[in-house]
Amino acid sequence: MAAVFSSRLTSSLVLLFLFLSISEAKEIVVGGKEYAWKIPSSESDSLNNWAANSRFRIGDSLVWKYDGGKDSVLQVTKEAYASCNISAPIAVYKDGNTKLKLEKSGPFYFISGAKGHCEQGQKLVVVVLSPRHRYTGISPAPSPAEIEGPAVAPTSYGSGLKAGFLVTLFGLGLVLVLF
Repeated sequence: MAAVFSSRLTSSLVLLFLFLSISEAKEIVVGGKEYAWKIPSSESDSLNNWAANSRFRIGDSLVWKYDGGKDSVLQVTKEAYASCNISAPIAVYKDGNTKLKLEKSGPFYFISGAKGHCEQGQKLVVVVLSPRHRYTGISPAPSPAEIEGPAVAPTSYGSGLKAGFLVTLFGLGLVLVLF
């Protein structure tokens, strides 16, 4: 009897681990649609407005779709972002289908490499949530002094975490009943 219980417990723990370890990482198309990497037609069309309403986590990947013959994506420092300085980027992407994995929390700054585009608003700040925000449901917005661009509104992952926990409990209960 003890061996059967131990086997059930081990199986249940493996299932629990699998449920909890399912990656939430996703590919996010910049601007929410292809070819959104362009000079915005208005302030409301700004990619920073889109980013302020999106949540970015470690492991997510940003995907830019654009004409690589006419434009590029530059990852830059906060200072280069603020001044639209394209002379010393952290990274240059110009393939027209750029994919960048977000591997740490904090702000990431991007500007267009096409001359004059950044000055016309083709730039983006993405704030990646720290791991602790994923589990606590607390996501404070960075202060305006921390980043140049819109602040990211607080969000809650509590409901998603509760739902995942309930699914896990249901799965464990099912496994125990079946065995």
